[in-house]
Amino acid sequence: MRIPFVQIDAFAGAAFEGNPAAVMPLGSWLDDAILQAIAAENNLSETAFIVASQDGMADFELRWFTPTSEVVMCGHATLASGHFVLSSDPARDRVRFATRKAGLLDVTRSGDGYELALPTWTPSPKPLPEVLAALGLDDAVETLWHEHRYALIVLENEAQVRAVDPDFRRLAAYGDWLTIVSAPGTETDIVSRAFAPGGGIDEDPVTGSAHAVMVPYWAKRLGRDSFTAFQASARGGHLACRLDGGRVVLAGTCVTVIEGTFFL
Repeated sequence: MRIPFVQIDAFAGAAFEGNPAAVMPLGSWLDDAILQAIAAENNLSETAFIVASQDGMADFELRWFTPTSEVVMCGHATLASGHFVLSSDPARDRVRFATRKAGLLDVTRSGDGYELALPTWTPSPKPLPEVLAALGLDDAVETLWHEHRYALIVLENEAQVRAVDPDFRRLAAYGDWLTIVSAPGTETDIVSRAFAPGGGIDEDPVTGSAHAVMVPYWAKRLGRDSFTAFQASARGGHLACRLDGGRVVLAGTCVTVIEGTFFL
């Protein structure tokens, strides 16, 4: 079997920035074990698989896999999938994906890039002393939790976010969840980093789903629905964020870096 393979840097202004995702269109769904094995072979933070939808509610069905597991939602791989579809058909302005756990997700053209609409996952305050300890932190401005296994640790400033040095083995021992550290930024309104060693990713370069959690928090704290964000990983990535009713809208650009064939 020959499966088209495209690697796309999402939330990237140029190659080698943002977060790389593999996008692989399929004629029909393969067994889950095979999808997981392909994602492990690709060894990227996420591999997105898309299949043309037959129900009329969406254009494609979409699933995402890390090297070790299927995830509830992945923003950057959805943006990459939108780029894959829309760059292949200049006449289209929007593509809708049906997902198994995150509902319908739209990617639309916006200037030189795209807008991605995600569900709003508002976190709630919760003590997280074990997470703080694993991050090497004594305290935080706030600690919050969302039921889809997202921990949000709010710090005072960008320098503190950049200085976080997690104990990844300790974080991984607490389970497969995403730990986010965030603070007001210096050149952008907010800055963040995200860690998911329990899911096979020590530090994720740019995490769309993390902003589904952060945007409702920061919109309330900043007192406005639109602001800029930077994820301060080694690769780094810029996002424009907007809270639009019940959706978190993220804007960014993508760069295709590899095209090829996966032999199965």
